[in-house]
Amino acid sequence: MEFDFVNYIVFPLMIFFIRIADVSLGTIRIVFVSRDLRTFSAVLGFLEVLIWLFAITQIMKDINNPVQYVAYAAGFGMGNYLGITIERKLSMGNRIIQIFTKNYALELIKALREKGFGVTCIDGEGVEGSVKLIFSVVKRSKVEEVIAIARKFNPKAFFTVEEVKHVSDGGTRFVNNDRSFSIMSKFNRRR
Repeated sequence: MEFDFVNYIVFPLMIFFIRIADVSLGTIRIVFVSRDLRTFSAVLGFLEVLIWLFAITQIMKDINNPVQYVAYAAGFGMGNYLGITIERKLSMGNRIIQIFTKNYALELIKALREKGFGVTCIDGEGVEGSVKLIFSVVKRSKVEEVIAIARKFNPKAFFTVEEVKHVSDGGTRFVNNDRSFSIMSKFNRRR
């Protein structure tokens, strides 16, 4: 009895890699759907299902081969991992960064503005007294840069980063073509 190399090595590896592609596309498609990118979502959905059909067809040809089931499941897991990794690399969308600081707030605000980031500052009251709340809406790819600047001026500053689904361009200003936003600029001009 000879080992069936094709059915126990080649086809399972093929299913594994096909499933990675299928699930990665699905993960990215979901991100595009959440960002209302309909055309991209439709194209990725088409490719995702086409690839999935090819993988499932291979399994159905030899339904009694457990190695193919393992390859299918492993491809699914790896596809999720790779899809999320790709989505992070794409750095799509905007984020709002909220920085709460007591120390060096004016220097931090000045440094952020010099780097072209739109900044809104509000006085607040924390557990230990007065604080400045600094808000900036930036491209996702710029988040680490803003955090690095904030930590330079106050390593103990508290900050949060949240996803922004939609940013209105009515009344906001764009700085250095970086599309960094000052969320309160519309209101600040009215004072």
